Amino acid sequence: MNAFAAILARDLRLSWRQGGASLLTVGFFLVTAALFPLGIGPERDVLARIAPGVMWVTALLSALLFLDRMFQADAEDGTLDQLALAPLPLELTVLAKAGAHWLSAALPLVIASPAIALLFDLGAAAVPVLALSLAIGTPALSLFGAVGAALTVGVRRGGALVSLLVLPLTVPALIFGAGAVEAASLGLDPQPHLLLQLGVSLFALALAPFAAAAGLRLALD
Repeated sequence: MNAFAAILARDLRLSWRQGGASLLTVGFFLVTAALFPLGIGPERDVLARIAPGVMWVTALLSALLFLDRMFQADAEDGTLDQLALAPLPLELTVLAKAGAHWLSAALPLVIASPAIALLFDLGAAAVPVLALSLAIGTPALSLFGAVGAALTVGVRRGGALVSLLVLPLTVPALIFGAGAVEAASLGLDPQPHLLLQLGVSLFALALAPFAAAAGLRLALD
């Protein structure tokens, strides 16, 4: 556990020192979400109707910004080889790095989402559901992103390739997350959508560390 916590803390420090990943992610989220009301117009009914999908799509795109650097920097300076030889299983190393990505890139989006919801005139009942759905669903993005980042280690400018690999895997989380927010805005029970979304994240937690570790071992061989 000490080694796991050390990797987690190290990656959090690096993400902040390399340009403030959290600030850049939230900034991209704010700017991208704000473009939709400007382009579509001020009609409240239209904005409220598209809000769940727009919020989730922009959140996913924002969290993708730094996925390609999850293992790339460590591979370039030799740290990844040392981590592979360390007593800590590589699967737990992957989990620590995915956790650091979620804390630095996704958690700030969860915190900022209520403020963005005001731009779309989202109902008061739907705002906490939006934040909860992002908190439940974005771990799947970080975990599936670890798989994509592991498969593209050593590939130059692999950011676009990581996005192509990861985005299809996040579609269920997107559908259930947007569905939960829409249900809450209509006065319906969002719990079924949230439970399905939780299932997606748990599936990613069970599968992604092993898949990503296998990809890293192939890259290191």
